[in-house]
Amino acid sequence: MYAEIILNNNAKALNKIFDYEIPQELEENIHVGSRVFVPFGRSKTLEDGFVLGIKETSEYANKQISSCEGDFMSKERIELAKLMSQKYFCNISECIKLMLPPGTASKELDNRIKEKTGNFVYLAKEQDEMEVLIAEKVIKSEKHIRILRFLYENSGIYITDLITLTDSSHAILKTLEKHGYIEFRQERMARNPFINKNIKRDKAKVLTEEQQICFNGIKYSIEHQEFSNNLIYGITGSGKTEIYLRLIEEVVSKGRTAIVLVPEISLTPQMVDRFLARFGEEKIAVLHSKLSNGERFDEWSKIESRDAKIVIGARSAIFAPVQNLGIIIIDEEHDMSYKSDKTPMYHAKDLAKYLASQNHCPLVLGSATPDVTTFYQIQKEEKENHLYILRNRANKASLPEVEIIDLRQELASRQSINAK
Repeated sequence: MYAEIILNNNAKALNKIFDYEIPQELEENIHVGSRVFVPFGRSKTLEDGFVLGIKETSEYANKQISSCEGDFMSKERIELAKLMSQKYFCNISECIKLMLPPGTASKELDNRIKEKTGNFVYLAKEQDEMEVLIAEKVIKSEKHIRILRFLYENSGIYITDLITLTDSSHAILKTLEKHGYIEFRQERMARNPFINKNIKRDKAKVLTEEQQICFNGIKYSIEHQEFSNNLIYGITGSGKTEIYLRLIEEVVSKGRTAIVLVPEISLTPQMVDRFLARFGEEKIAVLHSKLSNGERFDEWSKIESRDAKIVIGARSAIFAPVQNLGIIIIDEEHDMSYKSDKTPMYHAKDLAKYLASQNHCPLVLGSATPDVTTFYQIQKEEKENHLYILRNRANKASLPEVEIIDLRQELASRQSINAK
């Protein structure tokens, strides 16, 4: 068996496929999307690359794959990288890097972000057995007894939290471990960006007639699992976000996932809090530049493991490893930050439309001032295009008064004052 490999290198001359023989012991581990290490040229160090295809024969392969890290992305993401390379005139490897877990692009394993682990404390004996030892004065220390009884209800607690809550120390815990009363286990710790948030849950609001028409139209695409291209053209305060929330509820209730893109400048705590209040932090993953590399890595892992059903982020969140995609929402779709100014110079709206069509789900664009191109394209007479206009505010609040001022007269009056 032979693998078609693209090297993880930005050099234009290396934007080509190289064939490598797959060793028999690695055949079961290597698939399309796997990350591998291979010898290349005269270099003494191995280069890393990605498997783009597997075939039975090759006329060019004269070296073997040295090792494999496992599957990093799906075949669908590999195909997306190929399409991006052609559309945006860049290396395939540059596109693949956008789809890797945050902090893992480097080929040096020591330089990559890793899972955070810590010591957790568990009881090593049953509660009844502990109480017998306490009753028989085998365990005499009041501090020891307090810690052990605390662990009856809190076994599996992080060691630092246990020390704080029981006013103990590492030395005391080591003594308990030495006697076989407790045990330490090294386990993964999630770097949670919502750790200090205490958001009250809210409920869906009653939709206005305009909102209901919009919701029902897009809901049809969700129920029939078909692609549709929707623009919600609504004034500020017309309730676009409430429509997003209701559509996402519909998607999640059917076991599917959602991606919500927001301009970086609009990705404020208040925006995220609205989603947390409706869905809870367990279902949500956030991806944006204000998070640490470790937090982004853990949020990515949360998506990959299917724990998160809703992804909220800036343009790069379009590459999140979601499965069973049910809707893509792009808020403030007119914002130019959805277009990358660095290689690959991709446009998130283009990729969102492609992914929505591939996953047979609706794409929802929302804005009070739609992009001219978007507004023109959405009005084309194509069955998947739908325009929804929200002319009124959701809470029936009156619009601000608008006064038109002729600046020519304003300027003339100022000049006459200065002349005096």
